Amino acid sequence: AIGHLAGGVAHDFNNLVTVINGFADLLGGLVGDNPEARPLVEEISKAGNRAAALTRQLLAFSRKQVLQPKVFDLNALIRDLSKMLPRLLGEDIELRLALGAIPSIHADPGQLEQVVVNLAVNARDAMPTGGTLTIETSEAILDGPYAELHAEVKPGAYVRIAVKDTGTGMDAKTLARVFEPFFTTKGPDRGTGLGLATVFGIVKQSDGHIDANSAIGAGTTFYVYLPAHRAAQPSPPSREIRLPPLGGTETVLLVEDEAGVRRLTRHLLRLKGYRVIEAGDGEEAIQIAAQHPGPIDLVLTDVVMPRMSGRELVQRLHENRRGLKVLYMSGYTDDAVVRHGVFEDCMDFLQKPFSPLVLTQRVRQALDGNVETPRSLSAASF
Repeated sequence: AIGHLAGGVAHDFNNLVTVINGFADLLGGLVGDNPEARPLVEEISKAGNRAAALTRQLLAFSRKQVLQPKVFDLNALIRDLSKMLPRLLGEDIELRLALGAIPSIHADPGQLEQVVVNLAVNARDAMPTGGTLTIETSEAILDGPYAELHAEVKPGAYVRIAVKDTGTGMDAKTLARVFEPFFTTKGPDRGTGLGLATVFGIVKQSDGHIDANSAIGAGTTFYVYLPAHRAAQPSPPSREIRLPPLGGTETVLLVEDEAGVRRLTRHLLRLKGYRVIEAGDGEEAIQIAAQHPGPIDLVLTDVVMPRMSGRELVQRLHENRRGLKVLYMSGYTDDAVVRHGVFEDCMDFLQKPFSPLVLTQRVRQALDGNVETPRSLSAASF
């Protein structure tokens, strides 16, 4: 029920967050260091970012995120995280790493970072007076007997992450509910109860498995199993695209049925020098493109729109404008995007909510033809 609810509200909610965060960023640039206005803009941005994070958590639990998987070295990712984790854990918690020789995995590195961070923060809260947090990696074989006890597990070779704490532990009743959304043993001001539910959703969407052992006074260990991948060389662990916010002078056809998002996107692109022609739906876009005398270098279109989807629009436009480049965007979850056939086209994709920086970078990369196409690991299930 939580998954269906999250998927149903995600589109409209992500559109609203896109507009709020986008104009807050622009306003922040205008007010500069004004001591009266700057803190107000920062509060708007903080609230917008918290709203976006909450949506991501709900979508992670419901396994409806659009993932960007790649082959990478999990040990390298954990080593990088270990430089940041002590600041989250505090001085009274010792962090230990025991990283074994493991094969690469094929997953979304950013989402796996979230898994490790969420488990570490959960362990920190279980050790209020300090303790030790150990992160281990190793190879594991989940065989037939194990799969018989866990119906969702596919037998095979896995990479295992074990996150162990020396905290207060949990009784059997609490352990049985630990991955439920909004279930928490913490106080009302100590989180949403979505941390472990988010971990559960990410692991499942990555074709993995998660389990936990705990006892009162004996600490807790979470075991995350991810399918081993041996066919290709790993990529660098970070999924971040580190490019300057380049602009351009090309012509962009912007197609978006949500007026607020359309106004924001038009404004951002024109600030970067692009020529923007816009439409509120697919039919209007076809008419505008037919009447436009010059070239159209890029179509930036929403995926799910009334009367005509983004993919249908692109197919119609390609009839008269061969080689037209495309950047899809959507606030919907991955099952809606997959149903509309976007990934079948092997086109670029931009997930809402997006920041002005990410928008301009992705538009520039789509024009230059050097953006990796995100893939949803759960697409086969829809």
